[in-house]
Amino acid sequence: MTRQRLQKLIAAAGICSRRHAEELLREGRVKVNQITAGLGDQADPNIDRIEVDGRPLDQPSSPRLILLNKPPGVISSCSDPQGRQTVLDLIPKSLRRGLHPVGRLDGDSRGALLLTNQGEITLQLTHPRYSHRKTYKVQVRGKPTTTTLNRWCNGVELDGIPTQPAEVSLLKQGANQTLLKVILREGRNRQIRRVADALGHPVLDLQRTAIASIDLGSLPEGHWRELTRSEWTSIRLERNECPS
Repeated sequence: MTRQRLQKLIAAAGICSRRHAEELLREGRVKVNQITAGLGDQADPNIDRIEVDGRPLDQPSSPRLILLNKPPGVISSCSDPQGRQTVLDLIPKSLRRGLHPVGRLDGDSRGALLLTNQGEITLQLTHPRYSHRKTYKVQVRGKPTTTTLNRWCNGVELDGIPTQPAEVSLLKQGANQTLLKVILREGRNRQIRRVADALGHPVLDLQRTAIASIDLGSLPEGHWRELTRSEWTSIRLERNECPS
């Protein structure tokens, strides 16, 4: 094996995402042959001893990409200091090694969440320069007007910065609530809930139904499945790199 950047080797070993590995390097928590390494350093795992927090780097795990239908109340994290149930608790212990959520889905929300042990996949699906679409079914209070939905589509200011254009369409309308389909290509913290609040129609239920071309389909809530090789390929092909 040729020399590679340490953040890539750490991510490939399933310890964390490449971005988090860069933080470990900045914090001086990575050593190569007992010498503290820095961001940009390279190594060959076949001849160099690489340690993270004093523990030798394992050989890369078998690539794994899992689709989980997250129930509400489950935390999108590997662990929780408050002892709440996390997404890893829904995966058999024998498969958890190196797995981490790709992005987040807030605790109150439900639906599609990907988990992987591959830092490269995490980067491709979460880095701002990649604009993978995410599809949601959103139940809101009240009956938004066409003007309100157009405002949502065109962008709503959050923290002084407008949201990127979204696709918002009406699926069903009742006496005092409305079911919408929302497609985003960005993912700010609790973005849909905050936009809906700003427009005067608080979210009653939020379900992510698809990430890129990966759809929940009939996967029951709380269950998971391994993605097929063709689904891996479709994610890579759908990558839409925007100019920086």
